[in-house]
Parts: sequence; structure tokens; C-alpha cells
Amino acid sequence: MKIVIFGSTGTTGVCAVEAAVKKGYEVRAFVRDPAKLPETLRSQVEVFKGDVLEADSVTNAVDGTDGVVIALGTNGSLEPTSDMSEGTKNIVDAMRAQHVHNVSACISAFLFYDDDKVPERFIPLTKDHKRMYEELKGSGLNWIAVFSPHISDDPSREIIVEINPEKSPGRAISKHDLGQFLVDSLSNPKYHKAVIGLCNVPKQ
Repeated sequence: MKIVIFGSTGTTGVCAVEAAVKKGYEVRAFVRDPAKLPETLRSQVEVFKGDVLEADSVTNAVDGTDGVVIALGTNGSLEPTSDMSEGTKNIVDAMRAQHVHNVSACISAFLFYDDDKVPERFIPLTKDHKRMYEELKGSGLNWIAVFSPHISDDPSREIIVEINPEKSPGRAISKHDLGQFLVDSLSNPKYHKAVIGLCNVPKQ
């Protein structure tokens, strides 16, 4: 299986790249700055330099792949943005044009909340995550929307997965387990066209 991972140099993206390499997948790592991809991974993947806001480079990146992982982020910025949803639209358009059907995406668990319950400082980002979700939901693709809670640096451990839950099953997910799930879920039809609630089993 050959997959392209958008956001390959972010916290979750790097873990998704690692997980895909371990599975023996061919991996195309879509990056703006190749230097930000860990050196240990650079020799194991096809590094594709591009900008998710440029439709042509996204189309070229999707060409010849069997699946797509979207792990776009904002480098910690909470400022209003439309970059993630515009990037997702370009990815969806490219997938349709290239007849690639399976896509998983990391989206905020704040989408489980009523609008008035989202902490004020996260409202602008959550609005763009909502636009991302709408792009996926209307795409006609085999989309998997992982509504992620807090992404921790903890080591991998047992996870809880819920399909189309009413609320998040927990408060945090290890970046390693999130990256792994984004990759694993692509080839599992039970997760297609569904919202996924994901968290680590609480420590005893």
C-alpha cells in the first residue's frame, strides 16, 4: 500500500509516518520544509515538498497512492485560519480526480461540544476543524474523521475506540497511538464514513 501523509512534520504527522513505515507501506511525506522531517525517516520515505494550499502540488502528491492521511496543524497557533479546511478541500478534490478513495483525518474533539461550551481561545481553530469535517463528510470518499482529544507525548498504550459516539471517550491520546490509528484505519472498512472517538485507557 502506498499512502501520502499531509502534515508529516507535525507532532501527529511524524508518528503517522513512523507507523506507516513500520507497517511496510510505501510512504510519501508531504512537507513544506524537508529539514523538519527527522533524519531517521528521510531515507525511508519519499519526501515530497509542497504547499497544501497549492492545488497542483497536492494533486501531484496524491497521484499513484492508495490512501491519504491528513494531519494538518497550525504549529501551536490559535489564531483564526482557514488553511486546514482549504488544504483539506484541495486534498479531497485531488483524491476525486485521481480516484483515490480512503482518507483519515485528525480533527479536534471540540467538535463533540456545543458551540457555547468550546473554550473561547479555541473557537477560531475549532471553526476551521468544523469546515474540515464538512469537506470530508460531503466528499463521497471513504473518510475517517478522528475527533482527537488532547494529544500527549506519553508512550503508546491501550486505546479505546468508539464509532460515531455522542462525546469523546476520554481526555487524551498519545501521539504515537493517534498516528498509528490514522494509518491503520485507512484499510478497515468499519471505520469508513464515520466519526471516531479515540483515547488512551486511563492509567491505573
